[in-house]
Formats: sequence, structure tokens, C-alpha cells
Amino acid sequence: MDKDEHERFRDSIGTLTSEGKRSWVYPKKPEGRLYKYRKWVSYILLAILFTAPFIKINGNQFLMFNVLERRFNIFGEIFWPQDFYLFVLMMLIGVVFILLFTVAFGRIFCGWICPQTIFMEMVFRRIEYWIEGDRGKQIRLDKQEWNAEKIRKKGIKWSIFFVISFLIANVFLAYLIGSDRLLLYISEGPLAHMSTLISLLIFTGVFYFVFAWFREQVCIIACPYGRLQGVLLDNKSIVVAYDHKRGEKEKGRAKFKKNEDREASGKGDCIDCFQCVQVCPTGIDIRNGTQLECVNCTACIDACNHMMDAVDLPQGLIRYASEENIEKKKKFKFTPRIKGYAAVLFILVSVLTGMLFLRSDVEANILRLPGQLYEHKDDNIISNVYTYKLINKTSLDYENVRFKLLSHDGSIETVKGNSILIPANGLAEGTLFIEINQGALEKEKDKIIIEVYDGDKLIETTGTTFLGPRSYN
Repeated sequence: MDKDEHERFRDSIGTLTSEGKRSWVYPKKPEGRLYKYRKWVSYILLAILFTAPFIKINGNQFLMFNVLERRFNIFGEIFWPQDFYLFVLMMLIGVVFILLFTVAFGRIFCGWICPQTIFMEMVFRRIEYWIEGDRGKQIRLDKQEWNAEKIRKKGIKWSIFFVISFLIANVFLAYLIGSDRLLLYISEGPLAHMSTLISLLIFTGVFYFVFAWFREQVCIIACPYGRLQGVLLDNKSIVVAYDHKRGEKEKGRAKFKKNEDREASGKGDCIDCFQCVQVCPTGIDIRNGTQLECVNCTACIDACNHMMDAVDLPQGLIRYASEENIEKKKKFKFTPRIKGYAAVLFILVSVLTGMLFLRSDVEANILRLPGQLYEHKDDNIISNVYTYKLINKTSLDYENVRFKLLSHDGSIETVKGNSILIPANGLAEGTLFIEINQGALEKEKDKIIIEVYDGDKLIETTGTTFLGPRSYN
């Protein structure tokens, strides 16, 4: 095979024919040690995904991303729009974490943790294997005429796919609006919440389209992560790789012949059985090298190890390895780039940890009423009027909230009385007056510090400006 022909696979994606049409992938059902590990990881992650919206910590949903009300619950802690910088920081940590692991271990996230891969390979394809059979039976079923058997099998499969898609859509809705509200909507019936039902059916249709038809195209075409790995990977990154040195040797690949001494003949250990190709969920040949379609699912490793055992050759022809390890037998080391990403990740995690410890349960905003000047009262007292907004980030009520002026001698009076109630996960707002003796003011605009107490407990400290007469001293 000349070089141009060998590299021709890079001119198009593996799921397209030479005419530009969709080439449907029929992966063989994987089996092996790594596949068992993947199943356990997938089942654990699926259990977390389906139960997290219904777990409560201190009355708060474990995970919720209510974009409409701009309220986010992460591990039982409530984050409001005022905490958006923390949410952004968490997202940055997630991105840097994925980048770090991509540089070090390739696209391992896609094969082991990505929800798309888990649902596709561990839920929908397993149902497909159960109903239609393995690779060969699926190909024959799709090619045969529409008879009773094909209608029955396809109808059952598509019906189950729709039910699971509807279930996934409900779980995602629980993440968006909260599990309590979802269960309330279910108990009240769909007719009472038609707009929610329509949205739910739209999302069901999207999930059904992805898992019943679009499938691996999400990883190959829609997801940008595959393109990103081309920038992040180098010859030191650990990926699912074919050991071409051992597989090809001097004479290249060759079919297995019984009682043949392949070492003496100069033939490579690859027996050209195509099991690694048939088991691949994205339809590529891993022997062509690292490709954007490869999601590091390890199905080809299990298939190749099984064949090596069958022909009494050592396992590991396809394995987790770096290009440098295959070419020069060098072991994995932490490169300066990996150390750099790790340092950035450590700094971001440290900053986030510090901010979480410094984050208060109540956020207070006190602002001077726009367009209002100060008022001069008896006994040389200067009065300013303010609006306040107190946001309670906890699931507990604050029933006896009051203000205290810390920076100056003076008084604070609220229009609604000196005791304020801030409901759980809610806010209280109103108007207050701050009065300070003119002699205590140093300039036209003084910075004042205000403490917020719940009974005798200090819950927040905030600041604002106090406007007084211009001094001519």
C-alpha cells in the first residue's frame, strides 16, 4: 500500500461513503476486561444522573441548574446570580481538568465518562443487541424486506427508544425546574401544564433523534472535543494506540496460519482479522493511527486481546500507550505542558476553595436612593435615605435581622421597623434611613460600613457612601 493510499482515510470521516452518503455503523458487541470496567463506571454514573435531582441536603436539591429563575444548586449549596463568578470559576476548573487529562491520557473522558457515549453504548446499543442481535444479524435485518419479523423488531426497538428518551427528558427537566415541581406537574396531570409537556416532547424528540439515528455522528461532527484533541495531543500523550512496530514488522500484516513461526517469517503479530474495526462504535480502523473519530472506548483493545489469546500471541498489540512509547519504548513522564496545566488547575481550585469559605450566607446591597440629597435635621444631624436588598442563600429563615452602623456614631432606622424577616432562599428589600452627626463626617462623601445581624449573630458586612454638606475648612 503506497503512502497516498494509506493516508486517504484522513480525507473524510469514517461514517461517509465515497459518494458522500451516510455509512451506517454496525459495531460488534464488545466483550472483555475493559468493557466490564466501563460497564461498572457507566452504571454508577447513570445511577448518579438519575438520582441526583431527587436527593436533598438540608432541604436543597443536590444538583439543579434552574436557568429560568437563575438559581443553581451544586452539592446541596445554593448559588444565585450574585454568585455567578463562582459558577464561572467552576466551569473553568472543569475545562482545565478535561484539558489536563486530554494532554496526558487522550480522549479518555469521551470513552468512559461522556453521557453521550454512556447512553449510546451502555443503554441504547445494548437494547439493540438484545432485540436485533449482534453485528451480522443487524446487517441482515436492515437489508431484508419489510416483513412481520422486521416490523416487530424495529417497532419494539423504536418504542423502547422513545420511552427511554422520554424518561431522560424528564430527568433533565428535574435538573432545570427542580424535582419537587416536576413531581407536582406529574400529579396534576399533563393537561394542566401543556407548555411544559410540549417542551418535554421536544426534548424527547431531540434525544430520540440523537440515539436512534444521529448516534456516533454527535462525537464525530457535532462535538468540538474531537477537533480539540488534535491541538492538545502530542507524541507523549497516552491514547488507545496500535503498536505498528510489533504488528507490522518487516513483512507487514498477514492472516494467521496454523503452526506458522511468524517470528522467523518476519510477519507482524497483526493477523488482519478486522475484529478491531468491526467492534469500533465510530467505524474506524485504529491501525491507521490516532484519529479524531476515536473516543478511546477501548473496545478494540478487548477485541484484539481476545484474538491474540486465540492465536497464542502476547496481548497488548492495541493498548493504552503513547507514540513515543511505541517508537522508542519510553515510559510516560510528566511533561512541562502537563505540569503547567496541573499548576493552573491547582491555582483555580485553591481560589475557588478560598472563595467558597469566604462566601456569606446572606448578601446585603445598600444603595442611596437615586436623585435624593441629604436632609439636615435638628442637633446638626445629617440624614440619607437608602434602599436595601438582603438575599438569603440558605434554606433557613432569618427572622430577626437588623442593621448596625460600624464606621461612625449614628443610627439606622428601617421603614418597616427594626426587625426584618428574610425567608429561606428568598430576599427582603425596603427603605432605611441613616443619620450621622455632621461633626463626624470628614468630607462630602464618606465611606460607611454597616453590619447585618440576625439577633446577636453577625451574618454580613457591607459598605456604602454617605452624602453630607461640603466642608470649607
